[in-house]
Amino acid sequence: MAKNPSVVIHFKDLVIEDQEQIKTSIEKRCEALAEEFREVSRFEITLTEAGSSIDVHGHATGKNTDVATHAAAGDPGPATDRVLDKIERQLRKVHDKRIFSQRRDAQKSPPKRQGS
Repeated sequence: MAKNPSVVIHFKDLVIEDQEQIKTSIEKRCEALAEEFREVSRFEITLTEAGSSIDVHGHATGKNTDVATHAAAGDPGPATDRVLDKIERQLRKVHDKRIFSQRRDAQKSPPKRQGS
């Protein structure tokens, strides 16, 4: 089982009534991502108010992994969902490149000759 990642959530100049619900939702989603991508050890999510919308910036770091993204929406829930979806896609891309590049390299090399 994977070690729980550190999840850091910042609410910059933002006061919302369901802040605890959003925190637990983000933490659960980050733990699920860490189960799938074991190389990630830290998630940092920052929510800020930008006029009538909420800007969310996300950053995931770990062993040989560093992805960042942002999104905006009218409510914090959909904005954080978009950011975590983008982080998941980026982590999958990095993970697949790491795994499948080794397989492609192995397939490119000519097969070893069998002794006759």
